[in-house]
Amino acid sequence: MANKSSTSTKFDAPLSHSTNKATHNRDQFFVWREFVWGAIAGAFGEGMMHPIDTIKTRIQSQVLLSGSQSQKSIVQMVQTVWVADGLRGFYRGIAPGITGSLATGATYFGFIESTKKWIEESHPNLGGHWAHFIAGAVGDTLGSFVYVPCEVMKQRMQIQGSSNSWNSAIMKDKMQMKSGAEMYGYYTGMFQAGHSIWKEQGLKGLYAGYWSTLARDVPFAGLMVRKVISDLAADSMYLF
Repeated sequence: MANKSSTSTKFDAPLSHSTNKATHNRDQFFVWREFVWGAIAGAFGEGMMHPIDTIKTRIQSQVLLSGSQSQKSIVQMVQTVWVADGLRGFYRGIAPGITGSLATGATYFGFIESTKKWIEESHPNLGGHWAHFIAGAVGDTLGSFVYVPCEVMKQRMQIQGSSNSWNSAIMKDKMQMKSGAEMYGYYTGMFQAGHSIWKEQGLKGLYAGYWSTLARDVPFAGLMVRKVISDLAADSMYLF
């Protein structure tokens, strides 16, 4: 019996080690899967919504662009962009937009899984919704280091429209009159825009509006509404 017990223990140890290793590898796979799918989801969402975001940005900045207090409606702005640039006009700034969404989606969903698991194991009292809140906030904050500069480049490229309209002397004169400063040149692409902003304004220019962006996004990222709603829906099943 003693020999049988020792033999069993001898084989149980490697088996336990293999099981733990398999579990660890599986957890790593799930974390990396969240990073990848989060990035894909972020990029896909940006690609789908970018034309609408372009119209929003143009409407918000039209007083600066035209020097007039009259506001164009959504339909009028769509017509303006289409006449000036065609379909291409709705996708100005798409490259920095997708780049920022890739980073935000990857860090947000990836860190939700890894950070949530670490919080639940090291701080059991912060489990449940608090773990999701903190994990979501951390993920969105990390993504903001890439997202905010990309958002600055994207919005500047969105409001420029075509090179002909941007280089119009009348438009530039009106914009200088409204802003009190010389406006930046026309951006031909993402990297040229980033280099130009860095050269003219430095890090401050690339991270313009950083804290207000965090104040807007981080609380909502931390709330994890989908997770809360799904938990509430699951709990409500026991009431009926």
